[in-house]
Amino acid sequence: MEQVIPMQIDVTKTFKNTSVKVLDFLVDSMFEFVDQEFLPSQSNFGPVNELGGEVAVTSGIRGKIPDDFPEGIYIRNGPNPLFGGLKSTRSVLGKSSHLWIEGEGMLHALYFSRDGDVGDGGWTVQYNNRHVETETFKLEKQRNKPSFLPAIGGDPPAILSAYLLNLLRFGKVNKYLSNTNVFEHSGKFYSIAENHIPQEIDIITLETLGNWDVSGAWNRPFTSHPKRAPGSEELIILGVDEVKPFMEIGIISADGKELIHKADLKLNRCSLCHELGVTERYNVIMDFPLTLDINRLVNGGPLVEYNHEGYARIGVMPRYVDADSVRLFKVEPNCTFHIINSFEDGDEVVVWACKALDSVIPGPDMALNQFGWLRRKLKPTSTSKENDISPDEGNLLSHAYEWRLNMQSGEVNEKYLTGKRLSMDFPMINGAFSGYKNRYGDAQVVDSVASSASGMLKYSGLAL
Repeated sequence: MEQVIPMQIDVTKTFKNTSVKVLDFLVDSMFEFVDQEFLPSQSNFGPVNELGGEVAVTSGIRGKIPDDFPEGIYIRNGPNPLFGGLKSTRSVLGKSSHLWIEGEGMLHALYFSRDGDVGDGGWTVQYNNRHVETETFKLEKQRNKPSFLPAIGGDPPAILSAYLLNLLRFGKVNKYLSNTNVFEHSGKFYSIAENHIPQEIDIITLETLGNWDVSGAWNRPFTSHPKRAPGSEELIILGVDEVKPFMEIGIISADGKELIHKADLKLNRCSLCHELGVTERYNVIMDFPLTLDINRLVNGGPLVEYNHEGYARIGVMPRYVDADSVRLFKVEPNCTFHIINSFEDGDEVVVWACKALDSVIPGPDMALNQFGWLRRKLKPTSTSKENDISPDEGNLLSHAYEWRLNMQSGEVNEKYLTGKRLSMDFPMINGAFSGYKNRYGDAQVVDSVASSASGMLKYSGLAL
């Protein structure tokens, strides 16, 4: 007699697959993806293709590589949308869009190697690029179409529905973009975006090697600009989230294998702290009034908003403590994304940064007219026509700034380091001096005229 083998059905898997198909049908029926238009002056924000391998750089080179220049690799990442322009959506629920800083991360690398006699100009320069292949990148590439609905800017009903539908279909609200910074720790290299954990990368092949969650100990967003603690070589990280705990700080061992300290800072709002500072003894936290608020979105307001009337504080905390030991200093309201350096000077903790009076993220109506809004706020003020100046003209232009926080008296002293003639951002210093008192640094100088004309930040040089 022939044996009959009963059919085995994975009910859970079948139900899940059916549910995803139903949700996909719902999304395809309700939402239309549309490209975000770029003006000719904004073409540098348009996507580029992967090369598929190294190519020699033989043209467009100006000047001469110094003879004592070291061999090595220059690598960076940036947003490079997978399917054309940054995708917005429109539906019966309204419009939603990605922010202009979004788009899948792409690595760009220049390889400098000596080829023959350096004195005769014997250098070879190769270029390569490659997308950071995150989980969500691979998911959308396999589907061969944009799938994640934009869930940041636009009409609140559209954002809320995108938030829910992304979560139900993919288990994530937003994509792992990995497009903001590349950093090194304990001999390994990572690509990172503000609201996700980093991806380890091979800087020779540009392959993505996987996520880095510190052996499962870090389960929240990971700051784009972690800092190495002076002396110990430990990595200080920060994570902000739209639900409590709003901000947590972590310390990763020098060998990168374990999270040795973690603390909830017990803030009562989600401040979008893009970068933290370190000194020899302290961690420095920026609690400024650019916030992310789910309740505000549910009540019809924007998810991300800069509140001109909101309070601003800088928190200073000894390296390995909890929220009870954080010293909060009230400072003038501002929006600061990037820190130049922080260090101790006697009783004072000194913070140097690039300060603006408004936030370039997200804009008032990102789905409709973000660039018109940016043009006005990037317009350089004219002292000869004060009566014609809008109150917010030039507020997005950032300047080098100093806060001195006295740990004994609680006194705060603030001033511009270089005046307001030049606007600058994206500062850098020699990493060996991070957290120590130093004299030198550099930053990109904003071309305020070109920025106002294009409706997008444009840079024209370096300030040293």
